[in-house]
Amino acid sequence: MILPNRIHSGDTVGVISPAGAIKEEELMKALYFFESLSLNVKLGKHVTKKYGYLAGTDEERVEDFHEMIRDPEIKAIFCTRGGYGSGRIVDKLDYDLIKRNPKIIIGYSDITYLHTAIHQQANLVTFHGPMVVSDIAKEEFDYFSAFFLQYQLFSPREIIYSEAISTLTMIHEGKANGQLVGGNLSVLVSTIGTPYEIDMKGKIVFLEDTGEPIYKIDSMLNQLKYAGKLDEMSGMVLGHFDGIEDMNQLKEVFSHYLSPLDKPAMMGLDTGHCFPHYSIPLGVNATLDTKKKRLDIEPGVL
Repeated sequence: MILPNRIHSGDTVGVISPAGAIKEEELMKALYFFESLSLNVKLGKHVTKKYGYLAGTDEERVEDFHEMIRDPEIKAIFCTRGGYGSGRIVDKLDYDLIKRNPKIIIGYSDITYLHTAIHQQANLVTFHGPMVVSDIAKEEFDYFSAFFLQYQLFSPREIIYSEAISTLTMIHEGKANGQLVGGNLSVLVSTIGTPYEIDMKGKIVFLEDTGEPIYKIDSMLNQLKYAGKLDEMSGMVLGHFDGIEDMNQLKEVFSHYLSPLDKPAMMGLDTGHCFPHYSIPLGVNATLDTKKKRLDIEPGVL
């Protein structure tokens, strides 16, 4: 996998809206964060456009993405929010351009479709982490989320995710090594049968989601099972599943699918639709040890 270069104080980062529409006033609330890191910000030409529920037409959103990739001043690209729309543009992206100009790309939720397509088509490591409007602009965006993000983007350091960060629960005991892939469960399931289908073979799969009831999560795991994805992976880690009140029930559902396969699995990462929201690189190698309740992740930048 290609690692993007780290960012430095004084660099310029780009902000785009590849999925759902945003309000300009919400965007403006987040700019202080980049100033606090001594970063300059360049907004995409169509970042606040609205086309129905989307942030501009497919062509406008692709144009902003390509412009940020081409611009030599831009060192990282932050997405404003998820929602819906990323899957509509992945067939229009210039993956050779992305490969020739590797940059930090960060987002989550619907942006999972972009992560998956870029990994497979451009072989580039990307970041599952806080977005400009969905997270950074919120009052709940805290010091720990900000520090974890800065820690990963400004320096090539290994990330050790243990109970020093959040309470972790073992679903099935074991140890696994592999490339860390994944993101939003419902988006990943929607890639099955497409040219951008998630590749889980030999991978440690990270999953999170929001607003999905237990029976829907069960249904999506069942689809992954029948598609042969669960058999292929080496292990699984779960981030935040927003809206689930009974975590024991969630654990039981995942255990039902993973324990018979003897796949190590762990839940409790504060990553996804939550605060604090800890970012993680996708596409790098990682080691999962559920007995030690630990996930060691290689650096996502050079």
